[in-house]
Amino acid sequence: QVQLVESGGGLVQAGTSLRLSCAASGSIFSINAMGWYRQAPGKQRELVAAITKVGTTNYADSVKGRFTISRDNAKNTVYLQMNSLKPEDTAVYYCNAGVRVEYRGSYVPYWGQGTQVTVSS
Repeated sequence: QVQLVESGGGLVQAGTSLRLSCAASGSIFSINAMGWYRQAPGKQRELVAAITKVGTTNYADSVKGRFTISRDNAKNTVYLQMNSLKPEDTAVYYCNAGVRVEYRGSYVPYWGQGTQVTVSS
């Protein structure tokens, strides 16, 4: 069984920063891409940023230049550094990872439980 646990959310003022962390644990053989998604009230879940195992990154246009995704493969952990936060960044942030639990298995997507980020103006 695989678990993804996020931490680091909270209530902050516009213009400040937060750092989210997501640690994967359990029966893990390998992890390929990891990413962060967010869902605001009344909106669909959207990709915020993603990173491959070798460090190639991809960002939503709305966060480019403000957010940075990184990962520590030894710790099976992905981070999201969020700077210059705006009220429109308010959402529940979810961690996602493609996990293979055995040598000949396929990569299966797993999700964290979500962490709330609220940015006040």
